[in-house]
Amino acid sequence: MADTVDKRLAARDTVPPALGPDDSGRRRHTPPAAGARSALGGPGWRVRSGMFIRRHKLAPYLLLLPALVGIGLVLVWPTIQLGLLSFQNFGLGQLSGTLPAQWVGLANFSATLSDPEFWLALRITVVSAAVVVVLTLLVGTLVGVLMHHLGRKMATFVSCCTLLAWATPVVSASVVFYWLFSPDGGIVDWGLSKLPSWLGGGAHWAGFNWTTSGALPAYTVLTFVVVWMGFPFIATTVLAGLKTIPAELLEAARVDGASPWRSFSRVTYPLMKPIFLVLLLLSIIWDFGIFTQTYLITGELGNRDEYNLSLYLYDKAFTMPPAYGLGAAFALILTVILLIITVGYVRASVRQGAIS
Repeated sequence: MADTVDKRLAARDTVPPALGPDDSGRRRHTPPAAGARSALGGPGWRVRSGMFIRRHKLAPYLLLLPALVGIGLVLVWPTIQLGLLSFQNFGLGQLSGTLPAQWVGLANFSATLSDPEFWLALRITVVSAAVVVVLTLLVGTLVGVLMHHLGRKMATFVSCCTLLAWATPVVSASVVFYWLFSPDGGIVDWGLSKLPSWLGGGAHWAGFNWTTSGALPAYTVLTFVVVWMGFPFIATTVLAGLKTIPAELLEAARVDGASPWRSFSRVTYPLMKPIFLVLLLLSIIWDFGIFTQTYLITGELGNRDEYNLSLYLYDKAFTMPPAYGLGAAFALILTVILLIITVGYVRASVRQGAIS
């Protein structure tokens, strides 16, 4: 009797293995998945990790982890290196390894902020960026509205022409505008010299050198270059935003007797305000640190009165003898300026209800 009870208890405690058909049609043993259960019968490490991820809602963060690692390698780590470099007197000797790094604390920052050329470059940068940003947004919006009201074929033609301007390399566009405003046979000087005097023309424009006659003429040429290269992106984005506005709203505004300008200001602009906010922020970031166009239009580093912040940074960091620590300190100052502008505008827009 005792032997029979023991056999029944042993049969009850035995877990039958999983069965599955094999190629011969007979039943075969299938082992449990690895990690599904531990040796003591509890959940394995895979099950426990899955439960932990679901409990703490970590799945979105794990999906973002590869992108965050890439951003860290491309942006965060170089920024840390730049910050360390800004506290050092780092030149050719330290770069070649013949001299040790010299820690100078905040000396690079104080030298930059006490330099009159820095404040002159900052003033030129702020004024030129304000003009360029406003003109780029204005021209881009007008072209976008124009393409929205054109027929399909003409809108496609205008879109292709504007995208060609956007796709033109920066150096090529700068050289073309330099030739247009050249004192030696440039079409702009020739056209201004042929205008009547009551329109501001005259013979005094013949041979006028725009790039070496002061900051205002040089940055006038620069404004044409930047606006010509920047408005296609604005126009394409505005056109895409206009396509999302229901036609019934604009039709209702026309029925109520609203003019095109009033229809745009009362209907179109409020609906597209978040898009214009993004375009404004991108334009500020792009146009605040223009280097290539300014470097070519102003004749490289010939006139210090025409320096913007990018030229000032290049001159301090890379001209002989180079001062990489000073350039790193200035780069951090420029980053802080852009962050202040961006955060301030976003906060103001949130308070006004432009974005949520």
